[in-house]
Formats: sequence, structure tokens, C-alpha cells
Amino acid sequence: MTSRRVVPDIAPRELTMATQVMNHVRDRIHSGDMRPDTWYSVYQLSEELGISRSPVRDGLLRLEEAGIIEFVRNRGFRVVEPNPSDVADIFSIRLSLEPAAAARAATHAGPGDIGKLRELLAHMAAAIERQDEATFFDWDQQLHDALASLGHSHRSRAILATLRTHTRLLTDSTVRKYRSLEQVYSEHLPIVDAIATHDAPAAAAAMRAHVSATGRLLLAQNLRKAHPEWDAPELDRRVDEIWERHTAHL
Repeated sequence: MTSRRVVPDIAPRELTMATQVMNHVRDRIHSGDMRPDTWYSVYQLSEELGISRSPVRDGLLRLEEAGIIEFVRNRGFRVVEPNPSDVADIFSIRLSLEPAAAARAATHAGPGDIGKLRELLAHMAAAIERQDEATFFDWDQQLHDALASLGHSHRSRAILATLRTHTRLLTDSTVRKYRSLEQVYSEHLPIVDAIATHDAPAAAAAMRAHVSATGRLLLAQNLRKAHPEWDAPELDRRVDEIWERHTAHL
């Protein structure tokens, strides 16, 4: 087995201006600075980044293609909140990619990689001690990206990064209302433990359990927001129905 760097460094000069715009908007979404249903100015974003509006528009158009924002000329852009079907679709794709990536990580990870994963878990634990949810999910995102990197698929890693941006729009409020940071953290432990022992089937199963738990919770939250009149049995029935329709083939 060979060791490889978990999260490759990318020098700023290697990023196009459009990519910098995309990264900046994603970061602001992740931090909660940009929320759904609020219109933002292209001009102000251009001023904020110190670049012309042309690459800003290019970056925004790419984010619109990924379904993260809606961009309207002469009006601006806004973050798009996934609907229930979107949520289930996002997680069906994650389920088709992330367990396999975790299994490949268990096969390829070397001591340095495993040490890096443990370090990311330690950062998550430290954020729990401070009850710092935003920082916790920053480290959570880095852990998932590290696992995707170890899966030896650049395209899968890029797709998953976009899907986790969608997920992040809803995750913080889900934790505050429906599960603790400790619960989320505990779901990651068996994934890393399985990778550390090079147990590919266990790594895939643990990742599947984690992604499924998160997906069903986000789907329930999304449906509850859209249909506050539903009682708990009706909500559970609808979650099961939509989840099965999108994930039965996996």
C-alpha cells in the first residue's frame, strides 16, 4: 500500500478567477452569510473580490449549472434551497459514490493518510467541546473531502463537493433541532476505524449508514417545513415513500 496526500494543496495562482468566485460563494453559503431566498448583487460581489464582473458572472453561471444558485441578469443571484425530491436525489447520488469511495480509501490509505483522518476527527471533537457548530461542519466537510480524495477519483470528488454544498444549506439547522454534534461525530468514527484497519466492506457499510441517516433526516426536515400540518406518522410515511423511490436501486 502506498501513502498519498489526503487533501492536495492548490495554489491561488492556479485557480481561475471564475473558480475563485465559485469557492468564495460556496464558503459564504457554508458560513451562513448567504441564505436561500435573499437576492445578492453581482456588482457588490465584484467589488468585494476586487475583480471585474465578467469572471464573477462566469463563476455564478457555473454555480447555477450545478443547481446551487439562481442567477438572473440585471437582478442578481440567490441561493437555491433543495426541495424534497432534490434532497432525496442528492443523497441517492451520494450513496452511489461515497460508500465506494470509503471502500477504496480502506484499500489505499497509508499510515500518513490515516493519521490525517484522525487529526480531522480531533478537530471535530474540539469544535464539539466549544459547541462551535460552524467550525464543526467545516472540519466535517474536510473529512469527507479527504475520504473522497483517498478514493482515487477526481470526478467523484468534484461531484461530491457540489452535493455537499447543497447539503450544507440545511445541515446546521438539522443538527440544532434533531440531533447533536456528538451524534454526527459518532457516525464518522466507524468509517475511519474501518479505513484504519483496511476493512473495505466495513468502511462502505459505515459510510452508507452515515449518509442514509443524514439524508433521511434532511428529507424529513424539508417535508416538515413544507407541510407543517402533517402528523408524525404521515411524515414518516412520506419520508419512506420518497426515500424508497430514489434509493431502492442502490
